[in-house]
Amino acid sequence: MAESNPDARVTIYEKGKTCLSKVKVSGGGRCNVTHHCFDPRQLAQNYPRGSRELRGAFHRWQPEDTIQWFADKGVQLKAEEDGRMFPVTDDSQTIIDCFMKSARKGGVRIRYGCNIVSVDKEVDGSFKVETGQGRDLVDAVCITCGSLKASPISRSIESFGHTIEPLAPSLFAFNSSDSRIHDLAGVSVQDVSVQVLPKGSSQSGSILITHRGFSGPAILKLSAWEARQLQERGYAFEISINWLGDVTEQTLKELLSRRRKEGGKACVKNRPVEPLPRRLWERLVEVAGIGPEVRWAQLPKDKESALVEELIRGTYAVRGKTTNKDEFVTCGGVRLKEVDFRTMESRLVPGLFFAGECLDLDGITGGFNFQAAWTTGRIAGVAISE
Repeated sequence: MAESNPDARVTIYEKGKTCLSKVKVSGGGRCNVTHHCFDPRQLAQNYPRGSRELRGAFHRWQPEDTIQWFADKGVQLKAEEDGRMFPVTDDSQTIIDCFMKSARKGGVRIRYGCNIVSVDKEVDGSFKVETGQGRDLVDAVCITCGSLKASPISRSIESFGHTIEPLAPSLFAFNSSDSRIHDLAGVSVQDVSVQVLPKGSSQSGSILITHRGFSGPAILKLSAWEARQLQERGYAFEISINWLGDVTEQTLKELLSRRRKEGGKACVKNRPVEPLPRRLWERLVEVAGIGPEVRWAQLPKDKESALVEELIRGTYAVRGKTTNKDEFVTCGGVRLKEVDFRTMESRLVPGLFFAGECLDLDGITGGFNFQAAWTTGRIAGVAISE
């Protein structure tokens, strides 16, 4: 906003003692700024909620624009193999310093320790912003408070006639005490396929076994796409895991058949099916009832069938979730059809704008949530400045 209109007087109301605390902890302190995807249609597919609305918004501001914006200010970003983008310094403070320097240059005023209690529309079209430090009259308001969970400003939003879609946690790990993963914390498997039973959508990626259960990109994506359904089920459900990704039962049986013929003298336990880690393989072989001395040529058909089930259709009970509170993401928020995504202005209240996670939009892990914030924030800022 300040860049688009140098004459604009911009004030940021920050309830904390510092700005950008979520940026600070993102990506383990490296800050996953955005994702290396420059096709708006493809990019929008990474948002369980808000995909359609963001597709148009990404034509106005997308990762390519974000990268260039930082480059113009001397901050270079790099892409990793999975598409996530970080500052070349691998330090989130680089991003924070860039934002703060740009704010100072634009004359933006930041009021720290200033929580907004309410926002009201005056008869002359201006807004009265009530804070713990007093009240201000302003021409326009852009709400960028992140999740509306326990936020007092929710009452003001609803008083304007807006609908707040139910809030639910997103991007969380699954708690499981299944004996099959006992003592396997730290084991990671690439290209796994996982789905919520009985008929949930399937998500793929790596899975990390933790001391509490399951985490990793595949699990986090699944938690995002199924966020509301899992909340409704009280986080007590079952998942099916194909440890071999998209390998089918027929393909796997053909592979095991070749094992019998070509390596029949080897013990089943000692020859994992790639790319499974040895510790997990040995555990699944044991669960299938295959003793450590059993050779491939001696493997009974019923034991082979049991092993196939464990490898591609293992069912695990999940009882609860684990969320990194610092990187917490929420689905739910201001109903999207009540906001004009060409400007991010309320369709109900002229001069009221929204951006970021306070809207009912959220992305999977990988820099997508930050990009949605940069995109909607940019569009709103330009619209207000005009």
